[in-house]
Amino acid sequence: MTSSNGKQQDTEALRAEIQRTRADLGETVQALTAKADVKARLKESAAQTKARVREQAAQRADRVRRQAGHTAGTVRLQAGQTAQRVRRDPVPWAAVAAGVLTVVAVILVVRGRRR
Repeated sequence: MTSSNGKQQDTEALRAEIQRTRADLGETVQALTAKADVKARLKESAAQTKARVREQAAQRADRVRRQAGHTAGTVRLQAGQTAQRVRRDPVPWAAVAAGVLTVVAVILVVRGRRR
């Protein structure tokens, strides 16, 4: 009876080994099929690249918005400071404006004489 029981255990062990081998073989075949499917691999790679580019674009857009907000605040501050200076002492700014108007007038007169 021992030999019959031993044969049965050997048979069950062989069947279990065959099942494991089939499972391993199935996984190997699936892996090889996935590697051989170039079209699917390219689609997956394109999808990953697209997602990465979108993420980078979103990050950069956010950074630009933050920098623009900071720059706008700085410009407002400097404009306010300049306006305060002009209110305190308008003479230098009036002189600069008069100089610019004089230069523009001279350029227009010279151009008018050339025609």
